[in-house]
Amino acid sequence: MFSKKKRDNPAIATLIGSGTTVTGDLSFRGGLHLGGRIVGDVHGEAGAGSSLTIGAEGVIEGSVHVDELVLNGTVRGDVTARERVELGATAQVDGNVSYTVLQMDAGARVNGRMIHQPLGQQALPAPEPGETPADSADREGDEVADLR
Repeated sequence: MFSKKKRDNPAIATLIGSGTTVTGDLSFRGGLHLGGRIVGDVHGEAGAGSSLTIGAEGVIEGSVHVDELVLNGTVRGDVTARERVELGATAQVDGNVSYTVLQMDAGARVNGRMIHQPLGQQALPAPEPGETPADSADREGDEVADLR
């Protein structure tokens, strides 16, 4: 009756295995699988099908900007996915998540704002001091889901 459509993710061009820590910003194109840790911002080339997969033990301490994100590990920073975000049951984000399409499994945790961005639209600015996420959305005319 209901079926899950299998998505074609780009081939993994880069692998950062468990036990490996990268310190500094990282830019990539194509597919990147992270099983280790990155301390710095991660940027996938826009429009190049940049796909980041973070395994259950993977951790990023910095912001993430990619076309697609499949998260089963942890991101301590803001996430911007120009196309799609998939949060697995063990996913944790300590920051805001901007997305066009979102899939979130039971058990996933987001400690921040969930911001829907129609395809091609820029991310919302950070809220002013004392401003709620809904106030910020009203100011910009965009949807915000506050999951507190």
